[in-house]
Formats: sequence, C-alpha cells, structure tokens
Amino acid sequence: MELAFATSSSIPTAATTPHCNSLYLHRRIPINPDCKSSAWLLKSSENLSSIGFHSRTGGIKPVSSRHCRRFSTWLTFKDACWRFLRPHTIRGTALGSTALVARALIENPELIKWSLLLKAFSGVLALICGNGYIVGINQIYDISIDKVNKPYLPIAAGDLSVQSAWFLVLFFWVAGILIVGSNFGSFITSLYCLGLVLGTIYSVPPFRMKRFPVAAFLIIATVRGFLLNFGVYYATRAALGLQFVWSAPVAFITIFVTLFALVIAITKDLPDVEGDRRYQISTLATKLGVRNIAFLGSGLLLVNYIGSIVVAIYMPQVNISSLQPFFFIFTWLAFRRSLMIPAHAILAAGLIFQARVLEQANYTKEAILDFYRFIWNLFYAEYFIFPFI
Repeated sequence: MELAFATSSSIPTAATTPHCNSLYLHRRIPINPDCKSSAWLLKSSENLSSIGFHSRTGGIKPVSSRHCRRFSTWLTFKDACWRFLRPHTIRGTALGSTALVARALIENPELIKWSLLLKAFSGVLALICGNGYIVGINQIYDISIDKVNKPYLPIAAGDLSVQSAWFLVLFFWVAGILIVGSNFGSFITSLYCLGLVLGTIYSVPPFRMKRFPVAAFLIIATVRGFLLNFGVYYATRAALGLQFVWSAPVAFITIFVTLFALVIAITKDLPDVEGDRRYQISTLATKLGVRNIAFLGSGLLLVNYIGSIVVAIYMPQVNISSLQPFFFIFTWLAFRRSLMIPAHAILAAGLIFQARVLEQANYTKEAILDFYRFIWNLFYAEYFIFPFI
C-alpha cells in the first residue's frame, strides 16, 4: 500500500510558491497496513494536505523538505520504539506494580504521603526499563525467527536497526539499575538485577534457556510472578517505613500470578509453532500440538479461578492478630467474598467461552492470536480487581 501526498485543489497556489517535494506533499512512501502509526500518519497527512499551513496574510506557508523528513523520521522511530517495548508486556508490568502499591497503601492508609508519589513513579519507570531490556534483548537474538513468527516487530520488519536496538537495551539496563539503586536500597537492587540476569540467560547464547521448555517457563514465572509482586510490595512497605510482612491478599496474588505467568509462558508459543519448528526451538507447542497446549493453558487458569473462589469461601475478611503466634507470617486474612467469588466466576466463564471459540475456529493462526490476547486481558483484569479483594 502506498500513500501519495498532494496539495488540495481547493487552495490556490502561486507559481512561485515553493513546494515540499519530500514525504510531506509529493513523495510516495510505503505504508504498512498492520502498523498503527502508519494508519495514523495516513490520516494525519490527509488532514494536513487538505488544510495547508497558512501565514498571517492567508497564503500557504512553505515547509522545508528537511522539516518534512525530520517529522516523518521521528514518527517512524517513535512507532518502532513502542513496538520494540512490546506494549502488552508494558501494560502488565505497569498494572501489576500499580496494583501492589495501591494494596500496600490501602492496608496502611494513615501512612500515605504525597512525597511518596515521586518514588512510586520512579519505581514504575525502573520496572518498565527492566521490561524493555528483557523483551529487547530477546528480539535482538530472535531476528530470523521473528521474521517468520512476528514479522511486525521492528527489527524483523527493518524499521529499527540492530545498532539502535542495542543502544536502547543498554540504555534500559543502565537506567533501570541506576533508578533502583538510588531509590530502593541494596536488597531490591539485588532482586532487580536477578530479574535482568534471568531475562538475559533466557535469550542470549550460549545459555539461551528458551530452548528448554521447563527452564523457559520457570524463568518467565519467576520474573513476572514472584519477583515483580514480592519486590514491589516489599519496596512499598519499606518506603512507608514498615518491615516486610506477608498479607494474605499479597500472598494470594503472588501465587496466582506466578501460575498465570506459567500459562502465559506456555501459550505464548502457540502462534510461533511454524518458526520454532523451522529453527529447531523446542517448545511444548511444537512437541504436543497447538490444541493440547491450548487445553493445558485453559485448564491451569481454571484451576487458578476455582482456587480463588475456594479461598474466598474459606478465608473471609477477619482479623487474626490474636493468633499471631500461630500465623506469624500473615498480618490478617482479608478476602472480600462479594467481589472475589463473582469476579473470578465471570473471568472463568469468559475463558471457557474463548476456548470454545478457538476450538470452533479449528485453531487458525488468527484465532490463536485472539486467544492469546484474551489471556493477557484476563491477566490485566486480575490486577484491576486485586486492590479491592
């Protein structure tokens, strides 16, 4: 698909009016139909070409070719960087950290201070940097595979050079460690560095643990499940001046999300079977088949939801401070039945429905992608309700 820019016929132009003969008006540039930024650029360019740039006297204000090229280059680079960050993982990281901070504040409302807002923001920024490093280093070492499985990713699509990608991942690595080290102490910095190390050995030779299904699942579950939830809650309590003590809701979300991350690790390979087989990447999807893995992932998530309902029934909102000698690792048990039970029942019903849709679609690649997106939406939904359970 190509886009030609031209001036609107409704606007009179003088013969001496200089034109921008670069991208902005006349030059044809390729537009990727799957790229959101390209669609935005198409729409914006049509609007600009129809209204023109007017000077104070009503004539058309000339635009230099250099400015047009800079504008187009900036849009392309911005879009490539955003896709490089894998937005769905960014949303999961930001939602998870925000939900855990909110939970810690709900448990200790008397300690809330506006001065902590900047520290919380820096923590989220550090987590996004860590996320960007891990997904970025994976793309650098998966270029040939991504050209088959994920051709829309910026390096595979040729929208971002390998040199620029290396610059970005090194920036994320340095920035993340500096932010955490200067704000959250040695223990949290150690946990953060552990997450970066696990993300590195997942993708980088000679380790490349993603070749081994069990190791790959454990790394993803550890980083996105345990380290994120435990680390954020620990750091938040430390910022509030409190020692770390598990609460039942935080223990619940840590276990729940760790199992959920395991499901994400299993199902993420469903759309990639073709490329994984071609490049001899061993995954459960290549070994057991797409249908079996889809059922396995759905079954594990149903176990999660059923367990959540059971927990809400047998561990209602009660204060057990008098039982501290026996339950010293928990401060209180607090699960709001009126929210926990119906919310997880609805999410489980949605999962069953989506699995049925996948079955009826005969496991086409489009249906598999829709199923995988739905699993991420379930992941986001859990963090949305978590502060209120």
